[in-house]
Amino acid sequence: MTHFFRLLISPNVGYQTIMYVGSDTRPGRNVVVRTGMKSRFFLGRLKRTFAYLAVALSTLSASNSGAADNPFNSLAGTWNGSGTAKFDGGKTESLRCKGYYTNGAGGTNLGLSIRCANASAKVELRANLTYANGTVTGSWEERTYNQSGTVSGKATSNKMNLNISGGIQGSMSVAMGGGGHQVSVSTGGPTLKGINISMSR
Repeated sequence: MTHFFRLLISPNVGYQTIMYVGSDTRPGRNVVVRTGMKSRFFLGRLKRTFAYLAVALSTLSASNSGAADNPFNSLAGTWNGSGTAKFDGGKTESLRCKGYYTNGAGGTNLGLSIRCANASAKVELRANLTYANGTVTGSWEERTYNQSGTVSGKATSNKMNLNISGGIQGSMSVAMGGGGHQVSVSTGGPTLKGINISMSR
């Protein structure tokens, strides 16, 4: 139900009439408030109420916008894929991969585990990420080559661009679309130089 208030001032009588208008309005449903301290107090409270509502709606809108850009919910679950790993000296290996992503803390945390292997090579990448207002932070580790460090970067609803630091320096990107996602990792490590994986349900 929508309600409206109309303020009528009658200087001859010395009263202010505040008329209530709504879908259930009936004749004579007016509220009369004496001018002076009580009237000013009432109007002041009314103005403050509208100001608080405006701030609350603005905050809610910003919060909803940030939640809409969070990519973690769309990544949660189990994934399968394939790709390649690049090693020192330019050698590449084809890999079969499995990804396990778990979502927590109301959708703002993501636990990531990607395991890729073939007959002669294995890569196991793990990360714990936190999303807040377009920013991603967290930690990572690669268990086969015993490397670990921190993660920081930016995210939108369909992409993450992350910097990794610690035992090795590098970058990681996750691009989502078409019911799947692409994972690309580039590192300056002594052995593993990067991986590129396509994942689907």
